[in-house]
Amino acid sequence: MSAIVSVVNLTKAYASGVHALNDVNLEIEEGEILALLGPNGAGKTTLISTICGIAMPTSGQIVVGGHDVVTAFRPARSMIGLVPQEIALEPFTTVEATVAFSRGLFGKAPDPAYIEQLLRQLSLWDKRSAKTRELSGGMRRRVLIAKALAHEPRVLFLDEPSAGVDVELRRDMWNVVAGLKARGVTIILTTHYIEEAEAIADRVAVINRGRILLVEDKASLMKRFGKKQLRLDLQVPVETIPEALSGYDLQRVDNGATLVFSYDTRGARTGITRLLADLSAAGLVLRDLQTQESTLEDIFVGLLSEAS
Repeated sequence: MSAIVSVVNLTKAYASGVHALNDVNLEIEEGEILALLGPNGAGKTTLISTICGIAMPTSGQIVVGGHDVVTAFRPARSMIGLVPQEIALEPFTTVEATVAFSRGLFGKAPDPAYIEQLLRQLSLWDKRSAKTRELSGGMRRRVLIAKALAHEPRVLFLDEPSAGVDVELRRDMWNVVAGLKARGVTIILTTHYIEEAEAIADRVAVINRGRILLVEDKASLMKRFGKKQLRLDLQVPVETIPEALSGYDLQRVDNGATLVFSYDTRGARTGITRLLADLSAAGLVLRDLQTQESTLEDIFVGLLSEAS
């Protein structure tokens, strides 16, 4: 796939001397879902705002669909839909009118059928005549998503879209995202719900202190950094790990009722068979055993710890 968003040597500095972004380079491929992960203050929202032309870069270049976001702002911005963190809507305008107005802002011809389809997808059709001030917070979040999609963008930014919303909206939103991806729309997602990123993202970018730590295919990232753990529940708890088992990477948890063995999924041999034999030889009797695999959140936390 070719890059639809290209960020080259991007820096954003403020008059106070704070560098929100430091020499960021990022290629976002057409039709992919990219999860942009980072702690609070890492630069996620600044990066999105700069790509969308809301904030001016201090140096570097951003190109969206072949258009420089500074020198060709209008054609670049017309390709982008943005769902911001903050909910800001005209309170006295109806849902249908505010979404249709957003479409017109980008020079798109009226298309009532498309607006209806969009509102139905987001469970807003029954609220189409309601003023936005009459809606709940979750419903207003749905309106923001509809406004971002009103002009049929090729690139969609979702900045913490699940923050403070109900389970139903999250389900509807991810159904819409799946449909957009099927139509070739590129989606960039920031979220605190890392399990959502793990479920839907194609690639993951991790940002911290204004720098991109890595950009990698999700599956290869989890294979490269992921570990598996074997939990060994014992019939009788142990006070200490027997000396005969000191050569294994074992942790004693639950007051010695469980031993946890970590192993590399990439290894030719896991060592589990030998461990089980040595456990038996050491006189330890198993009550149960189960495996656990690293989540994307585990990997994310580990990467931030290494970078700090």
